[in-house]
Amino acid sequence: MSRRITLGLTAVAALGCAAVAFYWLHARSNQPLPDAPAPEPPGFHEAPAPEKHPDGAPGKSPAPIEPKRVPPAVESGPLLRAGETLEFTANVSKLDNVANLKLQVASRGNFLGKSTWHLQAFVHTENPLRMVFELDDQFDSYSEAGALTSLQYEMHLSERGQKVESIQRLTATGAEPAPGDAAAARVLPGTRDPLGMMQYLRNVDWAKTPEVRSPVYDGHKLYDVRAKLAGTSASVTVPAGSYTASKINIRVLENGVEMKDASFTLYLANTTARTPVLLEAILPFATARVELVKSN
Repeated sequence: MSRRITLGLTAVAALGCAAVAFYWLHARSNQPLPDAPAPEPPGFHEAPAPEKHPDGAPGKSPAPIEPKRVPPAVESGPLLRAGETLEFTANVSKLDNVANLKLQVASRGNFLGKSTWHLQAFVHTENPLRMVFELDDQFDSYSEAGALTSLQYEMHLSERGQKVESIQRLTATGAEPAPGDAAAARVLPGTRDPLGMMQYLRNVDWAKTPEVRSPVYDGHKLYDVRAKLAGTSASVTVPAGSYTASKINIRVLENGVEMKDASFTLYLANTTARTPVLLEAILPFATARVELVKSN
């Protein structure tokens, strides 16, 4: 298995529906990253869980941390759920289960004065590929609760013993200073990172909005991502079960030019949660299927 195929697989998994990621490899220690939340950035305060009455019914929460009203754009659709975990297996060309991916809604809180979701992704290669390309990557997104636009995007990469730690504070004006351990990334207003984009697509009311577009920053480049409804009754069978799903075709443009050698198709289950059950990708060097194995 070539390194290019592995990087392509990781890109598909990590970006979900955005574009092929660029990874920076620097020689560091060779310990893999665990599937555990990285320390929350300074200024992130997790929202308190609702109190419960003795009968188990939720009571009133303490004084709210979030001073701003959450825009209704996403909240009117299926709400994200703190603690949700989606596990996927990735198949590349004729090779099955070459990697596993976990998408997780870690928590909801307040960050930079805004109601924020902390989203995570973990990607690991599996044997026999792991014997030649050990990969343990973690991605963290801090996205505004309403529109899921990105405030901060982190990449904690461990690939064949080489590590990269990248923390980027996204800014549309360039006026907001980044903390000492982060770099400022100048982006367009409304930019999402790959994890926020995936969750955003789940929350689009496709019956009313059959096509959406968004700038997406992958940690290195800014892309124009366009997603269009292609059908509402696709039959999909994955390890987690059989589903009737909405089919979303995704196009990626760089500097106004569409990437002709890469295309993506996302399938969202026709359930209240609109769970992503399958991602198909055609890449310059391989085809890939990322299939849902388990959700909880």
